[in-house]
Amino acid sequence: MSKTKTTLMVLFLLGITAVLIACNPAASTATAAQAPLSNGGITVVGQGEAYGTPDQAEIQVGVETFAPTVSEATAQNEATLQQIMDALAAQGIPAEDIQTTNYSLWAEQIYGDNGPEGIAGYRVNNQVNVIIRDINQVSDVLTAVTEAGANSIYGINFSVADPAALEEEARAAAMADAQVRGESLANLAGVELGDVIVISEVIGQPIAPIGGSMAMADMAASGPSISPGQLSYLVQVQVTYGIQ
Repeated sequence: MSKTKTTLMVLFLLGITAVLIACNPAASTATAAQAPLSNGGITVVGQGEAYGTPDQAEIQVGVETFAPTVSEATAQNEATLQQIMDALAAQGIPAEDIQTTNYSLWAEQIYGDNGPEGIAGYRVNNQVNVIIRDINQVSDVLTAVTEAGANSIYGINFSVADPAALEEEARAAAMADAQVRGESLANLAGVELGDVIVISEVIGQPIAPIGGSMAMADMAASGPSISPGQLSYLVQVQVTYGIQ
């Protein structure tokens, strides 16, 4: 190929490249297109709370026995626990609402001046978690299991079976609180609050019991005095607003 033809070919290719770049200017400014300018925003955290009366409860019921031998201790414990299970069944508590949460067996040592001198006996502890789905039945259930031989009760946890409505109420209050906070910050900054850009809900807020209590005195005679109080559902939302 002659020198003149080679020069013409190079010029031809350069011309095509220039035309392609002119027709597609975004290709030469890709970095700028990927980082659009922003007018900024205002980010706040709103908090809302709703209160509800518990409609169910959970109790930890246990029986602890002590005997000179392992077989005696376990047999006594099993017999008492069966009486407790029968009492729960009589109260209408279904088997699926009763779950073993702890079973332990240990030897109790006899200690003298020189340390352990032998085994005094064996102690067995058996605990079950019971869900009581009728809040008005709590006192009767506690009385029944105590009369059946339960010698340890580890408190009451109150809850709401379906908390969706309370959570929605708390969420709406949180959004309203965020709006107030956003408008306050916008006024202080001398700008106008724009539309919502981003919303995120803060997960993992605890459900706080308020006023729940249990009086154990005279349980067998008249039943314990139960006060379920109220539960507080707390929701937080993080909201980013635009600036106008």
